[in-house]
Amino acid sequence: QVQLVESGGGLVQPGGSLRLSCAASIIFFRLYEMGWYRQAPGKQRELVARITSAGSTHYGDSVKGRFTISRDNAKNTVDLQMSSLKPEDTAVYYCNAFRSMYSGNEYDYWGQGTQVTVSS
Repeated sequence: QVQLVESGGGLVQPGGSLRLSCAASIIFFRLYEMGWYRQAPGKQRELVARITSAGSTHYGDSVKGRFTISRDNAKNTVDLQMSSLKPEDTAVYYCNAFRSMYSGNEYDYWGQGTQVTVSS
C-alpha cells in the first residue's frame, strides 16, 4: 500500500518561512518524480515544484526564488522549503509521486494534503 504523508503545514505570517515534508512508503522511491502541488479555495490544483529522479527541479512561476524542493532517497522523503511567504500562498499543499514505465504504465500517487495559511 503506497502512502504519502505530508507534515509541516500551519499558520505563518507574511514574509515568514515554513518547511513541508512528505514521507513516502514506496518501493523504488528513487525512481519516482516527486512533486508538491497546491490548491486554494475556488481554484484549480497547481504545480508548486517538482524534482526528478535525477535531481532536476522545476518550479511554478509564482514560487520561483522563494521555494526550494529537495529529496532524500535514503529516507524516502521530499521536502519543500518555503520562504518569503505571501497570503496568496495560502492553500492545501499536496505531495505527489509519479513514475512512467517504458511499458506505458503510469503510477501516480497523492497524499492527503497539509494546510498552509499565510496571514497576519
